[in-house]
Amino acid sequence: MPVDVLAEVVANTHLSDDYSVLALAAPEIASKAAPGQFVMIKPSAGIEPLLRRPFSVFEILRDPSGTPTGLSILNKRVGVGTALLYSARPGDRLACLGPLGKPFTPVDAPTEAWMVAGGVGLAPFATLAESLVQRGTSATLFYGARRGADLFCTDVFDRLGIRLALATEDGSRGDAGFVTGSLERALAARAGGAAVHLYACGPTPMMRVVAELAVRHQCPCDVSLEQVMGCGMGGCYSCVVRARNGSGEWHFVRSCLAGPVFDSRDVAWEELGASH
Repeated sequence: MPVDVLAEVVANTHLSDDYSVLALAAPEIASKAAPGQFVMIKPSAGIEPLLRRPFSVFEILRDPSGTPTGLSILNKRVGVGTALLYSARPGDRLACLGPLGKPFTPVDAPTEAWMVAGGVGLAPFATLAESLVQRGTSATLFYGARRGADLFCTDVFDRLGIRLALATEDGSRGDAGFVTGSLERALAARAGGAAVHLYACGPTPMMRVVAELAVRHQCPCDVSLEQVMGCGMGGCYSCVVRARNGSGEWHFVRSCLAGPVFDSRDVAWEELGASH
């Protein structure tokens, strides 16, 4: 069951004029969180903004003995709520509800795990990467952004020994072009057709392309949808998406409960956005 706590801000590291990593003391949530789950955070104690905001759990914070002490989130300033979080200071207390949602299922060797992230879609992959390393699963992060300056926190994955395949639309770092182009070339070049499980999170058009590549190259693929959520617990129906159930029938589900992680084959992509 999720818990609702007043989490103290431990640190707020500004990565750029818009991005920051907010560290929160929330051991009750951190000890229960699984890769791909999220929290709902109230950016301030006031009325504005009225609703909480959903954030993937980025990192699990631990003390020297390895005991979970809190969690971090990757925040991008785009509106009132995220601006308040960007300006949060150590000692501030924020209402934090979690962990919520359906998590990723890490795969075991010899299958390789290839994570595909675009922008803030990087957020759910630090905890997944940590879990994969603990299981001895070979993992690669395909990470794309518009420019090199927008590729954040790669050191987190370097420390874990995750292979990095970077791409930027302006060619300033890594491959030039969309990260899906890098992924497609890597899938085509797999030595001996090695077994690969794909995980994707980011803009909907990017995830749709990853889903299409997964079908073409016969790879399982899990995606973490970034739907707007008002409550995170299924009460407001703001995050409804069309998906396939266990019987193969299409119906509408609340992504905060049925997801945010879905088998890519079970998502009605044509209703979420066009491919690029």
